[in-house]
Parts: sequence; structure tokens; C-alpha cells
Amino acid sequence: MLILSIVGLAIVVLFILGVYVAAALGIISLGLMYFFSARPLWEMTGLIAWNVGTTNVLVAVPMFILMGELLLRSGLTERLYRCFAAWFNWLPGGLLQSNIATCAAFASMSGSTAATAATISRVALPVFRKRGYNEPLVVGSLAAGGTLGILIPPSIVLIVYGVLAEESIGSLYIAGIIPGILLTVMFMLAIFFIVRAKPSLAPREDTAGWKEKFRLSVAMLPVAALVFLVLGTIYVGVATPTEAASLGVVGAFVLAAIAGKIDRATLKATFLSTVNTTAMVMLVVSAAFMLNFMLAILGVPQAMASAVANLGWSPTAIIWLLVLFYLVLGTFMDAYSMMVTTVPVILPVVKSLGLDLVWFGVLITLLVEVALISPPHGLNLFILHNVRMQSAGENETYTITDLYLGVLPFVAVIFLLIALLIAVPSLATWLPGTMR
Repeated sequence: MLILSIVGLAIVVLFILGVYVAAALGIISLGLMYFFSARPLWEMTGLIAWNVGTTNVLVAVPMFILMGELLLRSGLTERLYRCFAAWFNWLPGGLLQSNIATCAAFASMSGSTAATAATISRVALPVFRKRGYNEPLVVGSLAAGGTLGILIPPSIVLIVYGVLAEESIGSLYIAGIIPGILLTVMFMLAIFFIVRAKPSLAPREDTAGWKEKFRLSVAMLPVAALVFLVLGTIYVGVATPTEAASLGVVGAFVLAAIAGKIDRATLKATFLSTVNTTAMVMLVVSAAFMLNFMLAILGVPQAMASAVANLGWSPTAIIWLLVLFYLVLGTFMDAYSMMVTTVPVILPVVKSLGLDLVWFGVLITLLVEVALISPPHGLNLFILHNVRMQSAGENETYTITDLYLGVLPFVAVIFLLIALLIAVPSLATWLPGTMR
């Protein structure tokens, strides 16, 4: 436990000093290898990196990232937003409801919270400013909607968890569907009740006609087909997640080509962005595996499991303790840092309690979502603030305090879903169970 405390303190110090996640984990791993292992240092480093880089499951990461980048540049976002605005603007909250629905739809194709939040906000913010919506609630809904990108498959975070936990990526993806849909509905209900209680926050919108609704919906049929191509083939067992990701890339390329968005400049930007994101994810995962390897040699996970077992607490009490632990981490650590540094240490504890690792993966993802929108260092908050400042007029100034206030109701909603998931684990385990 002393070694774990030293490692934890070192991670916090390096993060405070601004060291990149992969570099911080790598430095600590090399230090542990040097002082506590007789194995050849550089040979083990190269072997671990090679094993991670040649893992078949991780091939899905660049594929899903590439699919999201192609869709991002295909002009799809604006069409999605207009379609959901036509269907949901009659509800209290008007276009705020469209924010959540569009984020959920885009999340099912991008797998990235940053891409979802940034893309939808660039389309939505100019529209809201013309209509006089409450600014904190607008940006809060966009920040919260962006978190759906890591819960609704194809989620990059779930792939990373699956590799760390050695769990089926397909099962994790299917497990995220019901909680993802439920969280989307709960976000929309929260907006509904907030605006009903204070109508001045959002003006009433004109209701679109049925002809317009169906015209916009027909234009979205290729998108629905792409989602089914990715998730449907995984569910029925026709394709592995890696194969489904490849099919998704082909489908996204076809949609972008039909939209006339494929040219040399677009492809260059798409591939460069894909390589940058993939390199970041793979480097973090490689460094995490190095750290996990050393912690396993030193017996840290086993010691943790024994210590928790000796407490004599119920599994539910321990789970709530872990929830509290992750909520504290989320105030100063990003999603990937939380995932790769804690999951390998926590998993033996979860296994000793007899808990389902697929269910736990969904729970961890929800906790990471809270971290993404938790003040003061939530990643989505900074993304939204940056986009908002870029689109501001000459005489318009904004502070991030608006985001802190606007996102609080949505943080409460995620807490509610976490409680539901702990009380009713079948929300995450039932659908994967039907695959078997």
C-alpha cells in the first residue's frame, strides 16, 4: 500500500506540473522498473509497447476515430440538427431538446465526447443567440450532451476499458445502449421540467409541419443505416467491433462523397486529425500497461483486494466508496487518466466482490462523464467555453462561471442514473445477455 500511495502522489505531482499523461505514467513506470525489477529495463519497455500496439482489438480505435472525422466534415451535423429541431422544438425547452437529441445521434457515430461537444456547439450557438435563450442553460445542455459520446457506442473509452479489463468490446458496446438512451431521455426531461418551472429561460418555438418533419427524416435514413451497420452487425454477431468499425469507415466515406465533401484538403485534414488522436490514445494505453505491469509484479492489486475484503463491507457500500473516489479524481483528472491509472488496480477488488465487469465498465464510463463536466477542470466545459469565445461578437464577453451554473442540473441527472444503475444492474447487463 505504501508503493501505491507513492505512485498516486507522484501522478498527482506530475499532473500539477503539467506533464502529459503518457509521459507521467511512463516516468513512474520506468522508475519502478529500475528500482524494483531485475528484468532488463528497455527490453521490457519495448516488449510491452509492442504487445499493446499489435492488439487486434485496438485496431478499432483508429477506425472509429476516422469514421467520426469523415462524418464531422461531411456536413451531416447541420442536417441532424435541423431534423431533430423539427421533431422536438414543440416541447418546453424548444431547441434545447434538439441539443441533447443531436448530441446523442452524433455520439452514435463519433465515439468522442470532445468531437460531439465541439461540433454540435458550433452549429447550435449562433442559432440560440438569435432567439434569446438563457445562455448558461444552453451551454450546460451542450456540455452535458457531449458526454454521451463516451457512453453511446462506438465509444473509444469503452474500448480502452475493454482492453484493460480483458472484456468483450461488443458486450460493452451493447451494454451502453440502454443507459445511453436512458440518460438522453433524462437530460431531455430535466430541460422539460426546468423550463416548465421558469418559461422565460427558453422561448416557445414554431411547430414544424408533418411534411417538413418527414422530409428531413428521409434525408437522415442513410445515417440510421450507418448506425445499424456498425451496432447491428456487432449485436447479431456478423462482425467484430474491429470489422464493424471498418464497415463504418466505408459507410462514412460514401456519405461524405455523396455530400460532395471529399477532396484532397478534406482527406488530408481527416487523416492528420485521426493520426493525432490515435497516437495520443495508443501512447497513453502503452504507458498505462507499463505501469500496470509493474504494479502487478509488486502485488499491489492483490493487496488492494485483500484490504477491501478485510473491511467486511457489503459490495454496495464498497461500490459507493469507489463512486466517491472517482468523483474526487474527476475534479482534477481527465477521462483517459482516470481510466488507465485506476482500472487495473480497482479490477481485482471488483472481481473479489463478484460484480459483473461489463456492468462495472458502464458505471466507470458514467463516472468519467461526471468528470468531463465537473467544475473546475471538466474537459467539456473548456471546449464549450473556447467555442463560445470563438463565435462571440466584438462587444460580447463570457466567463466560464455560466458553464458551471448551467451544467449543474445535468450533473445531478448523471448522479441519478448512477444510483439507478447500482440499484438495477440489469440496465447494463440485460441486453448483452441476449447476445449469448
